[in-house]
Order: sequence, then structure tokens, then C-alpha cells
Amino acid sequence: MMLKINLPQIYGFFLIIMMFSCHGETRVDVSHIDVDIQIERFDRALDSLRPENVLEKNREWLHRYGYFYADYMQYMLEAGNPLDSARLRPILTQVIETEDFRALKASVYETFPDLASQEAGLTDAFKHFKYYFPEITIPRFIAFFSGFAVQTPVGEDYLGIGLDMFLGADSKFYPALRESIPFYLSRRFTPDNIVPRAVETYVREVLHPQNNLDVTLLQHMVYQGKVLYVMDRVMPDVADTLKIGYTAQQWEWAQRYERDIWAWFLQENLLYEADYNRVQKYLSEAPFTPELGERNESAPKLGVFIGWKMVRAYMERHPETTLPELLAISEAQAILDGSRYRGK
Repeated sequence: MMLKINLPQIYGFFLIIMMFSCHGETRVDVSHIDVDIQIERFDRALDSLRPENVLEKNREWLHRYGYFYADYMQYMLEAGNPLDSARLRPILTQVIETEDFRALKASVYETFPDLASQEAGLTDAFKHFKYYFPEITIPRFIAFFSGFAVQTPVGEDYLGIGLDMFLGADSKFYPALRESIPFYLSRRFTPDNIVPRAVETYVREVLHPQNNLDVTLLQHMVYQGKVLYVMDRVMPDVADTLKIGYTAQQWEWAQRYERDIWAWFLQENLLYEADYNRVQKYLSEAPFTPELGERNESAPKLGVFIGWKMVRAYMERHPETTLPELLAISEAQAILDGSRYRGK
């Protein structure tokens, strides 16, 4: 399997506001399921790296971290192939001696003295995954930092957690990255986002990758809705705002104008639109949706929001449908028809 780097899919962080809390779903008992997620701290392992032991550590980490270490060196840190130790040694030596590396390492350690809450959240989520999908294989979870390269990469047997992409909205590092990472993204780089983003990545990249033949807005909406609905089920205590990445104000706006958003999609004949540029503005990260609302207060990703509502409506009308059966429905039109969704 090739490395799949999930570029920031970073979403909002309002976790405890009850009026924006998770959609009511049937609770399931997962206490009997034997899952205990431990996040491996490769970021801590890096602390032992010295110019004089680069070759020794390179051999040790190739053996211990396997696919992750090879991907980390080549594609995340971009230091080179760890099998080419002669080339790797001077590059790594230069990296670890820079002031930027030391400052970032110190910030990561200060923000994350431990990952106990994230391990508890992932353990609960993957107990739910095992409840609904008993045959899944749970990946290794490995924490690292790479200079703001990636957030939650997926490899052959692991799911990575780039801790430098979760340092908090007020981190001193993010303002310097505004050209590549605008504020509407970096404000979501918070510790509370680690579990939802790791879970979302697992759903998108491992459990249920999107069909490449999905081209219409409706197909994309239904796929996005399925992803978020699985997140509903495996993270029943996580706020809706955190799952989709809205601020409280954006969530309130989308809820208030839900019927109008749906009417807009119908009026503009958007559901079966397949033009990439026209479709993506209703699916991609953005500060707002330009065509809707006044004074740029509208929520972004309105196709994702409506798709989520559509899938929820379908499952409410068809409670006998299991999660695997939902994901197996290949026709987006069947979800729309079966949901009887009309804007609420």
C-alpha cells in the first residue's frame, strides 16, 4: 500500500456546548470489546537522536517502526531513504541542530506531556468500530512531528498523528504559515481535534474510501454524509461542530438556513452537476460560501452538511439498516429517495 497523506482535514473544536452536541443515536454497549489504543511516541524517540548516533538510531528505528519510519524519512521529513544511511546521516544531523527543530520539539513536548485523553478517545472510538465492523484491523497509532508537513497520514500498517498540526489555535508557529495554512484552518489545529481527525482519516482512507467514479454533487454529498454518520456512531459523545469543523456560529447558520440551502441546490440544478470547479466549492474547506448569506457569515462545505442530514434522515427512516449495509449502498439516488429529505 502506498502512503496516503491526508492533507489537513482540520475541523472545528466546540466540544462541550450541549446545544451543538452530537445527533441522537442508539447507544450501544462496547464495554466488553477488548481494545486498548496506545499511541507510540516517535516524537519522544527523536529526543535521543545525536549527531554521533544517527546510524545506530536509523537501524533501530527501521526495525522498530518499519513502514512508518521509512515513510516519515522519505515523505514527511523529506530527509531521504533510511536504507541510504550515508546520505541520511548529514541531513539528519543538520536538521536536529537547527534552532527551529529545537523550538518545535519543545512546543510539542509542552503541549503534549502525555496523550492519555487521546488514547482514551481512540480506544472508545475503535471499540465502536469493532462493534459495527468486527473484522477490521486496528492500525498502529504513531505520534510524530515533521515541520507542519502532514496531519494524519495513513501507511501500510499505521495511522500517524502529526502533533505539530495540533498545537492549539494560538500556537506561535501558525501565523508564519498563513500563506500555506490560512487562519480558518489553523484555528482548528487543537488537541481536541486529534481523535476526530484520526477517526475521519480511518473512515476515508481505510474503512470506506470514496469511489473514483463519484462525480456529481449528489454523489459527493452522500459519500460525505456517510463518513460523518459513521463518525456519529463511533463517537457518540463528540459534538457535531467538531465532526464537521464548524464554529458554533457556522453551525447555527447552517441549521437556521437548511431549507434555503436545499432550495438553492435545487434552484441552481446542482445535485447532478459534475463540473469539478462548480461542485468543489460546496465540499471544500473555506471561510464561507460566497454565493450564500450576507457579510460572509455563511457556513462552508454546505454540500457536506446537507449530505450528512440526508444520510441521517435515511437511517432514521430505515433503522434496520446496519452500518456495513449503509456503506454498501452504491447509488446516491437511493439514499436521497429513501431519506425523503426535503430540506429538514
